[in-house]
Amino acid sequence: MMMAGLRERKKEQTRQRIAETALRLFAEHGYDAVTVNEIAEAAGVAKVTLFSYFPSKESLVLDQIKDDYAAVVRNRPEGMPPLGALREHFRGIARRGVEAPVETLLARVQVIASSPALLSGVSQTNMSEREELAAALEAAMPDAGVVPRLMAAQITAVITTLQETFFQRLVKGESLEKAVRLLEDEVELAFDLLERGLSWQEGTDS
Repeated sequence: MMMAGLRERKKEQTRQRIAETALRLFAEHGYDAVTVNEIAEAAGVAKVTLFSYFPSKESLVLDQIKDDYAAVVRNRPEGMPPLGALREHFRGIARRGVEAPVETLLARVQVIASSPALLSGVSQTNMSEREELAAALEAAMPDAGVVPRLMAAQITAVITTLQETFFQRLVKGESLEKAVRLLEDEVELAFDLLERGLSWQEGTDS
């Protein structure tokens, strides 16, 4: 068991080194100007090893932003509603955000924003996450008609907005700590709106 744990840690360290090397090279030279061979050489691994961790050049960046919303719904504790499980999941993400170096977050945003291929990949990733979430919600809410698909569309749109707002604050120079505090508050507000509906918020202003 100890040897297996050591192997897993070494694999994760190798994966992280490859991803960090790729992001650094992309940020320095541009996504299109850097080859997979150059990334493998700089990371000290064979090209075949790189592809065993990342199946494509795009995945070197996009794998870092993927989130399996559907798995959160499928693996939620018994008796917990899907939205409750998703709220807890994103609470955790907001709390962990303070551990990420702001330079790494900004570099990833800038690399993606400067590459049409990566922007297209983000769009495809978001669409895939929405479809998978809809399927998980349909399984959790049988005979609910179109409701699960509408919920999936709303949830993913809300999460995308939270992410964009968070990164915009960092780009404008907001401290990571403050941006994370605001994100934590906005996660709660976002899921309050999803659970209670817009009419609830309108009623608080009257």
